[in-house]
Amino acid sequence: QVQLVESGGGLVQAGGSLRLSCAASGRTFSTYAMGWFRQAPGKEREFVTTITSSGGSTYYADSIKGRFTISRDNAKDTVYLQMNSLKPEDTAVYYCAATRSYSSWIVRRYDYWGQGTQVTVSS
Repeated sequence: QVQLVESGGGLVQAGGSLRLSCAASGRTFSTYAMGWFRQAPGKEREFVTTITSSGGSTYYADSIKGRFTISRDNAKDTVYLQMNSLKPEDTAVYYCAATRSYSSWIVRRYDYWGQGTQVTVSS
């Protein structure tokens, strides 16, 4: 069982930056691939980025490539999402998720989810 708690969301102006954190419980964090997803009102949850268990590989959605960076610190059981050059269309609830399988962009491949943190970007 893995429990995930996101933090770092908030209100920011377009062009600004935020750093999200996701703290995991349990002793096996380093064995999970981690992902960030987001869900805007009235829309389906969508893939943002994922990182392999070792942190050696990362993958990004085209919509955020070059602006967002995922990283992890296995010693701290934490995964991060650095978001730069934010746009109003980035407004959503951001969720971190863990999978015992390989890194994936597919929602149903993830076994554990956090409660989400709201990110609002004003124009």
